[in-house]
Parts: sequence; structure tokens; C-alpha cells
Amino acid sequence: MAEETLDGHLGRPIAVDLCFPCQLFWFDQRESLRLSPGSTLKLFRRIGERADRRPTGAGNALRCPRCPSPLRRTRDLQRTTRFEYFRCPNGHGRLTTFFNFLREKDFVRPLSGRQLEELRRHVQTLNCSNCGAAIDLTHRSACAHCGSPVSMLDLPQAERLIAQLQQAEHGTGQVDPALPLRLSRARHEVHGTFDAFERDAGWYADVSSSGLVSAGLHALAKWFK
Repeated sequence: MAEETLDGHLGRPIAVDLCFPCQLFWFDQRESLRLSPGSTLKLFRRIGERADRRPTGAGNALRCPRCPSPLRRTRDLQRTTRFEYFRCPNGHGRLTTFFNFLREKDFVRPLSGRQLEELRRHVQTLNCSNCGAAIDLTHRSACAHCGSPVSMLDLPQAERLIAQLQQAEHGTGQVDPALPLRLSRARHEVHGTFDAFERDAGWYADVSSSGLVSAGLHALAKWFK
């Protein structure tokens, strides 16, 4: 895994390990909760830059990188959003997929019934945004392998993070004042309505090959650049 040093609350540095082929983060102890708004945004951008790559999966025999203990699958709740990760029983940290990190930070949400029906009219199968397994939309609305529901990027939450970032880092001169405008444009491209997607055949091809969340992140990453 590649190590990346990020800012935590009160300016404390946090070292996060990333595996891009598997699309996984390793956080020591409770580092995910200690990330500054700017660091959360940075990880969000790093995920978007590689959103068009299908995750290879972490496998089943997962062990803590700090001790030989097997990691335990853990399910948690952030407000009304359920997510999961694999934790060390000795408290050394946890392993989480990019998709579950986005769920933990409220960046993704399940599709409504209307949106799911609209998607089925254009796409028969798509890859799970969490594990990469194929989902047959004709019969299912969640992944049969990992149980993750078909979800999409929630750009209003991304905009709320930008507002939090601007407030938290006000006066530092590091915040791009044009970023909210670019996010507003990205919302029209990615999240506005499924009617807008219908006019873009490339959008549904991207959804089918890389997953709905990844397709949204890929489009959003273009605006970040």
C-alpha cells in the first residue's frame, strides 16, 4: 500500500495507507474520524481520479498489517447510512473500501425506485461499486456478493463538505473560490436528473462498466481537474 500523510484536526498529521488496485484504505485506530475537512476532500479527489478502474477486491483472508490477527467484518451506522469495514480486534485500525468510505462520509446514497427503473431501461448489468461483482438489474437492486445496494453519488453532500472546508480553513488562502461553481456545474452533469443522462450514451456505457458511483466520480473528477 502507498502511504499518504494528511492533515488531521488541530493540525496533527495522519498517515493513511492506500491500495488503488483493490480500492482500499487502511486507517490506524480512529484516524478516519480525525481527518480535517480538507483531507477528506483530498481523499475524495484521489478516489475520483481512479474511479474508472474496477476494484480487484480484498479477498477473504484479511489480516492486520500491524499484528497477525485476522480482521473482523464490522457493520456501522452513520446517521441513516449503513457501511462496513474490517477492524483489528486488538485496536490497531481498520480496512475500508473506497465505496464504504464514501458511504461513511455520506457521499453516496441508494437509488430511489423511480431512478432504479429508469436505470434498468438503459442498463441490464453493472459492476458493484464496492467489490466489482456483476449485478443483474433485471432481478436485483443490490450486489449478490457483498450486499451493497445500487447507489449513486450524492453531490449535495459534496457541496456541504466544500462549505465546511471553506469555514474551517477560512483565511488561509488555500481554498479555491471557484470550486463551488465547478461543483454546481458537475451536479448538472452527474446528479441533476436521469433525463440528462439519457441524452448521453457514453454515460450509460460508463455506468455499465465501472458502476454508478464510479461513473459519477469519474465525471466529477473532470471538473476537479
